[in-house]
Amino acid sequence: MAAPVESPLADRHPAARRPSPVPWVAMYHSVGDCSDDPYRVTVTPDRLEHQLTWLRRRGLRGVSVAELLDARARGEGGDLVGLTFDDGYTDFLTGALPLLRRFRCNATLFVLPGRLGGDNAWDPLGPRKPLLDAEGIRRAAGEGVEIGSHGLTHVDLTRADDTVLLSEVTESRARLAALTGAEADGFCYPYGTVDARAVAAVRKAGYRYACAIDPGPLTGPHALPRAHVGQHDTAWRLHLKLRLHRWRRRPVEGV
Repeated sequence: MAAPVESPLADRHPAARRPSPVPWVAMYHSVGDCSDDPYRVTVTPDRLEHQLTWLRRRGLRGVSVAELLDARARGEGGDLVGLTFDDGYTDFLTGALPLLRRFRCNATLFVLPGRLGGDNAWDPLGPRKPLLDAEGIRRAAGEGVEIGSHGLTHVDLTRADDTVLLSEVTESRARLAALTGAEADGFCYPYGTVDARAVAAVRKAGYRYACAIDPGPLTGPHALPRAHVGQHDTAWRLHLKLRLHRWRRRPVEGV
């Protein structure tokens, strides 16, 4: 993709340059067999390989959200995009991690400490997909993958009462700290749904950032938008998604 041409005014006055848009963060879930995939949450390893190839050929590198935000805070990271994997499926270790290492990329893995070793019981359709147990999460963390919270049990926080909301947000963070030995900086709203109440709870719980899907006016460090990436996202579709993001996402203070 050709770099945008800046105006002479921007060249004479660096402070007048348009600030960078909200960082681009890709949202993945499962990496494996997608022959029965009613929710379109699975990509095959072959498709992921082609998508990572597309990134690298354009001088981009996938990193964890924490690394991406750190780079942006330093005024850097123009060549970085965030890679996130929701739910913590066991196939992250077999289908995604080897490819991430091959392409010298990293990612954030959002897991459910209240469903360790369970499955995606919240999905009424499609196959049951196993989730990582405690040892699997520790293995991912030991490989340098950022571990974030997806809540305890994958409930829509916008419909949860105050007790459930507090438990999903704070207890999940405490359990991950006990499991990995490190505080979780990131949170991911189940189903991508978010409202001001959920954002306030996540911020109060001590998370540095949180990921949603399309949070609209709530967009900020605790409601970062993400682009769904699926099996049908070829190079051309990824190109369009990246261009659309840069056009739609206006700069927001703090990101």
